[in-house]
Amino acid sequence: MIDRLVAAVRELPPESTQQAVGYPSLFLLVALGALLPVVPTGAIVSSAAVVAFHQTEPLSLLFVFLVASCAAFLGDLALYWLGQRGVRSRGGSRWLASLRGRVTPERLAHAQERLESHQVSVLVLSRLVPAGRIPVMLACLLAGMPLRRFARGDLPACLAWAATYQLIGILGGSLFPEPWEGVVAAVGLTLLISAVPPVWRRLRRQRGETPAASRDKHA
Repeated sequence: MIDRLVAAVRELPPESTQQAVGYPSLFLLVALGALLPVVPTGAIVSSAAVVAFHQTEPLSLLFVFLVASCAAFLGDLALYWLGQRGVRSRGGSRWLASLRGRVTPERLAHAQERLESHQVSVLVLSRLVPAGRIPVMLACLLAGMPLRRFARGDLPACLAWAATYQLIGILGGSLFPEPWEGVVAAVGLTLLISAVPPVWRRLRRQRGETPAASRDKHA
């Protein structure tokens, strides 16, 4: 996969073609990633920022930021609206079931506690923490938060998210002279960031289970 990515970036077309194809593709991929959380949208935004960093057009980075944040925001609203339909329906919906299937009861309870304490502001942090968006969104759905109120909290969250991953791409682009090198570095960094929270949760779970197992042994 990395070899194909390197080959694709090495053979980049002219800037006009990149912009004509790149911005719509960026929008579609980020919006799709908001609806289907299996798409690595952070890596996509960082890669687009690397390519924009090496372009001569001074507004390229601004366009990447605007397209990514707008796509993330609209994708979040669409997913939330679909989830609301499931909450209101007696039989639920496959979208709501999909959201529930991606969140453990412990993470949902933690998200609900944070939502009660910090209200809408917790949405901003949920977007910045890898894999934190879906538990908070599900907590908002189960709490009956209106779509308009969710949108008010989600807009700054999407702006902060797009800016963060764009900065990762700019960092990768500034460290390497070739765009493909910056793309590889940015993708590697975003994947590393995404892998940290699951590992941390697993370590915490193991540490929590070890004392319990020790007490059971000596009981």
